[in-house]
Amino acid sequence: MERRVRVQGPDGKPLDGYDIPIIESTERWTEIKLEDGSVLRVKPSILSAIRIPGQHDPDGNPMYILKATNAMIVAEAAEKYKRGDTGSTKAN
Repeated sequence: MERRVRVQGPDGKPLDGYDIPIIESTERWTEIKLEDGSVLRVKPSILSAIRIPGQHDPDGNPMYILKATNAMIVAEAAEKYKRGDTGSTKAN
């Protein structure tokens, strides 16, 4: 069920909208390879979707604002940027 909410728009101004329940979300990792040899993985987690009534994109689609957070991991780090002490203890 839609619920009225007030959110901050992209320009910082408050907007009235409707919180639309999320039925399903497929959140996959995006892999980013950097010039320094590092590989990062980023994945969004969508918290909510808000439809802004009366606002549309150039194609006439309704405008939505997503509340999200991102998870990021370093999948591979360039050797020259790794710290020498990784905190592990060596067995004698």
